[in-house]
Amino acid sequence: MCTRSKAGILKPKLPYIGTIEKHEEEKEPETVTKALKRSEWRQAMNSEFKALISNGTWTLVPYQGQENVIDSKWVFKTKYKANGTIERRKARLVAKGFQQTAGVDFDETFSPVIKASTVRIILAIAVHYNWEVRQMDINIIYAFGVEK
Repeated sequence: MCTRSKAGILKPKLPYIGTIEKHEEEKEPETVTKALKRSEWRQAMNSEFKALISNGTWTLVPYQGQENVIDSKWVFKTKYKANGTIERRKARLVAKGFQQTAGVDFDETFSPVIKASTVRIILAIAVHYNWEVRQMDINIIYAFGVEK
């Protein structure tokens, strides 16, 4: 049997399929102090803090000495569009979870995750009815109700 490679029939080696223009990425702040110096990051932090308060994520209580206080940290991320321009800046206030003890500091956890089978069913319905499918990032305010 003579294979294509033995017969000298080879696919051409293409060094480049296409080109991508790379925009210079903005460096995300590593500390809160650096983030507070820039208005766009202050605005992202402010919207995150307002969302946490309006959703009743937690309530501030006075420290009485016997509680285990969990530290928090700001995490910053820049989201880019497909063409490389900045879509938006995200700031998230996260708890340092490694300081928590299950059953003492929290009873249950909640993480809204969609099952892969649900996504497949929705996509199958969209294909059947010839619907247009788009991907989006839902803002926290719209996920839990419009801010008042």
